[in-house]
Amino acid sequence: MSLNTHKFNPITALSVLLMTLVTHPVYAEADNEKFELGKQKAKVCMTCHGEDGISTQDPYPNLRGQKVGYLISSLKDYQTRERTSGLAILMQQQADTLSDQDILDISYFYSQLGHEAQMDNDSQLGHESQ
Repeated sequence: MSLNTHKFNPITALSVLLMTLVTHPVYAEADNEKFELGKQKAKVCMTCHGEDGISTQDPYPNLRGQKVGYLISSLKDYQTRERTSGLAILMQQQADTLSDQDILDISYFYSQLGHEAQMDNDSQLGHESQ
């Protein structure tokens, strides 16, 4: 006895595929805008963590390509003073100036660093297919 009572419908499958191809450029463009917004908000961060997310000074960690959840958690931990070691006082002061939206935007930016080439390729592919 089969539990699957739905039959494969090629028209539905084709419709889903076409909608994915049509909407992908829209999402890629939104991701690029989100990246640029985070980049603008991260200007002060770049002083210590490097313009490309790779620090040139030993005490400061590299942020390039870190997971977005880790970055959000870290910034919130600085705000609540749960992170106190090393140069935490500097980060606490910086984190205190950030809104929740700033934290999301900056975290997204650093998590995507190194993936910009892929985002640009996705955007170009989307524009070519239109």
